[in-house]
Amino acid sequence: MDLKPSDYFELDHIDHVQLFESAQYVWDPIKQIASYLQFRLKPNIEASVIGKPFISDEVYVGEGTIIEPGAFIRGPAWIGKNCIVRHGAYIRENVIVGNNCVLGNSCEFKNSLLLNHVEVPHFSYVGDSILGNKAHLGAGVICSNLRLDRREVVIGHGNEKIETGLRKFGAIVGDGTEVGCNSVLNPGSILGKQTLMAPGTIWKGIAKANQVIR
Repeated sequence: MDLKPSDYFELDHIDHVQLFESAQYVWDPIKQIASYLQFRLKPNIEASVIGKPFISDEVYVGEGTIIEPGAFIRGPAWIGKNCIVRHGAYIRENVIVGNNCVLGNSCEFKNSLLLNHVEVPHFSYVGDSILGNKAHLGAGVICSNLRLDRREVVIGHGNEKIETGLRKFGAIVGDGTEVGCNSVLNPGSILGKQTLMAPGTIWKGIAKANQVIR
């Protein structure tokens, strides 16, 4: 199994494909999110805002998106069209969200990229991660992004150890992958396309596409 972005994501119809253009490994775009937003973000709120959520002046939100009261968007953040940002969602710095996504109640997002049709509806943490098109995280899923020893995250790939250059690196979740409730993806977890992970799984490593993980 290769570790290129195209092995995990369909990139033809996403709005932020520039993040992947020079990527050797699938996690490389995580390193570029902050600078991408710094130079390309044009703050504007085209969304329907209900009540009084907090939205900083470093945020773009596309048309058709609904932001519910109680959401907190610190930014910098770029949120696409026709999304739902639910009550209690906490969107921290350097978050990019595609179109038709759900960012749910008591979910926290930090330095992450969500492609299109991603659903993270309840009680999850997504840090330093990439979630592919139509990926879904069940309630309580944690993308843990920091090793206990605080060292660089290293990926084991066959007999090879690949240095990521990232001290904080959560998970790569491929297109169409379903992660069951209360699962924990340890730092540097990589899940291929169309994978099904059973609820309550504690995972570390690389899962090939079309697997069922119990």
